[in-house]
Amino acid sequence: MLQPWLQALLGLGLLALVAFLANLVVKLVILRLFRRIVSAWGHVNGELLTPITDRLANIVPAIVVARGIGAVPYLPEALVTVSRNVASAFIVMTLALAIGAALNLLNARYQQRPDAALRPIKGYVQVVKILIYAGATILVAAALMEQSPLLLLSGLGAMAAVLMLVFKDTILSLVASVQLTSNDMLRVGDWIEMPQLNADGDVIDIALHTVKVQNWDKTITTIPTHRLITESYKNWRGMFDTGGRRIKRALLIDQTSVRFLSPVERATLKKFTLIDEYLDRKQVELERSNAALVEAGCDQVNTRRVTNIGTFRAYVLAYLKSHTAIAQHMTLLVRQLEPGPQGLPLEIYAFTNTTAWADYEAIQADIFDHLIAILPEFGLQLFQDPGGQDIARLISAERLRQLA
Repeated sequence: MLQPWLQALLGLGLLALVAFLANLVVKLVILRLFRRIVSAWGHVNGELLTPITDRLANIVPAIVVARGIGAVPYLPEALVTVSRNVASAFIVMTLALAIGAALNLLNARYQQRPDAALRPIKGYVQVVKILIYAGATILVAAALMEQSPLLLLSGLGAMAAVLMLVFKDTILSLVASVQLTSNDMLRVGDWIEMPQLNADGDVIDIALHTVKVQNWDKTITTIPTHRLITESYKNWRGMFDTGGRRIKRALLIDQTSVRFLSPVERATLKKFTLIDEYLDRKQVELERSNAALVEAGCDQVNTRRVTNIGTFRAYVLAYLKSHTAIAQHMTLLVRQLEPGPQGLPLEIYAFTNTTAWADYEAIQADIFDHLIAILPEFGLQLFQDPGGQDIARLISAERLRQLA
């Protein structure tokens, strides 16, 4: 006859062996079953599937221990009770972790959908996981203390204020996530600007608490989700949806170079086919207007004449209308802004037919290269502050004048 302590030791060894074998067998069965279930979803990352099967398989040995610990002879009742409570708590905790891993797998599979960027669910998944883990914590505490979970829940009422304070950011982020998603305010892949947080780049991740933005210098800016509701930011998605990117840049014209065109200059400018029609139409319009003034006995000074700045403005507009890289169905303006100390701004307001950054910059540079180069043909000059060479020429001229 074996000693009681030896029978207890052998019983524990046998229980551990049964639990180990049950874990091994169930792990293989569950793994195969899950692979068959998710095979209908297409390719699934094995790193996300393995935690689910491992944790579900760990439940079986815990059940074996909880049910079989009472059959081990000569064990103290207190040890049996504690073992059952710990096994029950372990089952609840493992099940909660398995559900969390399953939610990760669900989110990963959802992100493979083509419309996943339009309606990300990562924030909602995180909220569900928080609720599951909170419930599991209560059940684990109830199992260890052998108390009813309802009794523990009744005590949470007094802790409501504390919980609201602890989970303040989570609650704010949850509300913000719902608003961002339901109103389609933000998607993964959107280009946003938020200067107050030094964010200027593409959204690469939308989670419950944070939104990650990869800036153009490849740095990552993390933005609290609720700040995207309480503060303003610019989303460039509308530009990409319309397919055109705006050009809004001005040429600063030296106002001293603005003047009327002589008949010879008008004839010379008619060589430009882009403004040939404009000059003919303008000539007819002015002749009719001036003829009425002459008949009324007005002095010649009151007659209307063609200006070089007006002709150049008409040329720029015609040039843009004939440019193949400019979107003709969108707003197209060439306008004068208020003159100032830096000259007369002649602003171009147009849209390219592409939103690609490099192509956009090339088109914009090509347009202004041409306009700056052709500006002297109209007798106009660009304004710029005096540089070192200008000052040197003035000093040299003054010295020559003094020597003379």
